[in-house]
Amino acid sequence: MSWEEGGDLYACAQIVERGDPERFVAAMAAPLPARAVLMPLYAFNVEVSRAPWVTQEPMIAQMRLQWWRDALEEIGAGGFIRRHEVVTPLAQALAGVDVSGLQKAVEAREADLERAPFGNEAALMGYLDATAGHLALAALSALGARVDEAAVLAHARAAALARYLQAVPELEVRGKLPLPDGRAEAIASLAHARLEEIRKVPSLRALRRGHGVAGAALREFAQGKPLLALAARDPAAVGEGRLTLSEFSRRWHLLTS
Repeated sequence: MSWEEGGDLYACAQIVERGDPERFVAAMAAPLPARAVLMPLYAFNVEVSRAPWVTQEPMIAQMRLQWWRDALEEIGAGGFIRRHEVVTPLAQALAGVDVSGLQKAVEAREADLERAPFGNEAALMGYLDATAGHLALAALSALGARVDEAAVLAHARAAALARYLQAVPELEVRGKLPLPDGRAEAIASLAHARLEEIRKVPSLRALRRGHGVAGAALREFAQGKPLLALAARDPAAVGEGRLTLSEFSRRWHLLTS
């Protein structure tokens, strides 16, 4: 499958570049064979995450999510695969991989159809695990890695929470109440809890080294720890849209984590 302009992998890369620039940079830093797995997976994630937001009609959004469930079912069955610029390369990337985790990721996006906040911290963490966690586990599996699932999920949860906190102002503009408790002390507590989780598992650098080429799938977590440290110190940065790293810091963590 070609990276040439007009090819499916090129189309996936464009989708990720526009819709998920942090994962795009992480994937572009990966070796070419790993990139051919990561770009379709990340493009799939962009398309699924968009589904609840591209229409005001919940039924249409549900139909979009069901379309992706059906596509994953075809991939899992290993027979007929619908022709699509993301589904076609995704099927190649996921050949022989259990797609049930990605099915759960699609199902979790139904929470985005609800404007009410998550009922509690556990519900929010479950959403982050189902979306970011299962995406990472699928990427590692597709790249042939035998994973320390608890460690991967801890780092995925931390990075996903950081991204979610960055999105809080936009979610609020769209009418979503994103956090079960939006007080500064509650945000700081969320960040501290995830930082404590990742202190109890192997570091991101150690995990990446331990997984060889497949460790490229973990590079997307590079900003999680520093962003959560910032949120813990300055929780007001979340609501004010200031939860971000400098360009130098972003690149430094991408290269060294």
